[in-house]
Amino acid sequence: MNGRRFFKPPTAISVRDIAALTAALPREDARLDLMITDVAQLDRAGPGDLTFLDGAKYTSALQHSRAGACLMAERFEKFAPPHLAVLRAKQPYVAFGAVARMLYPAALRPSSVFEASGIAPGAIVHPSARLEPDVTVDPRAVIGPRAAIGAGTVVGATARIGPDVRIGRDCSIGSGVSVMHTMVGDRVILHPGCSIGQSGFKFDSNQQGHVRGPQLGRVIIQDDVEIGANTTVDRGSDGDTVIGEGTKIDNLVQIGHNVVIGRHCIVVSECGLAAGVVLGDYVALGGQVGIAGNLKIGERAMIGAGGGVVSDVPAGERWLGSPALPSREAFRMVMTLHKRG
Repeated sequence: MNGRRFFKPPTAISVRDIAALTAALPREDARLDLMITDVAQLDRAGPGDLTFLDGAKYTSALQHSRAGACLMAERFEKFAPPHLAVLRAKQPYVAFGAVARMLYPAALRPSSVFEASGIAPGAIVHPSARLEPDVTVDPRAVIGPRAAIGAGTVVGATARIGPDVRIGRDCSIGSGVSVMHTMVGDRVILHPGCSIGQSGFKFDSNQQGHVRGPQLGRVIIQDDVEIGANTTVDRGSDGDTVIGEGTKIDNLVQIGHNVVIGRHCIVVSECGLAAGVVLGDYVALGGQVGIAGNLKIGERAMIGAGGGVVSDVPAGERWLGSPALPSREAFRMVMTLHKRG
């Protein structure tokens, strides 16, 4: 297979401009006029590519790299081949990402799979729905009665936008997404297969069986939220389910009814948040974290991958394990068991 990308070729940028963009310091012998036309990994980069080095174990690859320029910490310069334009950066990977975003802006936000503009043939838009100018609706998408969608938003093929849903400006609603009983802010990305606003898992049980409790609340998604593919967010029962601004949620996450997630949180794939969980601002959950119902995770707390949380977590703490414990206590327990073994 060839190296063809699914994005338009970027406009070339000079090493001088890369240094200015990233605040990197060029080594004295760096060719500042060298034009960079793409980004690539160390072992795949060619003379027109920018790459990066972010760890000592890759110095061998650096020595044999054909890249035109490389972002790296100063301590690795001695391993760079003579032809390479070295750019000293405190955080090489972060700097590399900044350049990649500039070269490939279309990769940051899903676009119309039909490469359409306006309402494509085959889309179904209810006459009472209100769409601002510059909204794109792909084939077979359905937009229900009284729904409102802001300018610059793209609604992907087969997406379903329910009655009275509000979606802000410059959003991306991926293929197959379902949005019901939801208010969505600006610049929100919902990746393909998301289900937002469906009824939560709430039943009243007795000897005769299980009776569904009514789910009368909404989902509120604030500005700049991103929700990964096939993630589900249940609407509130007697209150609202809320996703705070700037929060990023990975693929395959389950968020139960009445959950409130603060601003700028990170939730990695396969997490499960039971009903009524509250996350403070800047909380980070590793992959496969499970949180029992109605617990509170304090601001800037971190839960390690696979953690099973069965009690409140104070602000700023790092908890690990299942059941999750403060990191020092969890490490102490592991070491004790290791010694006994």
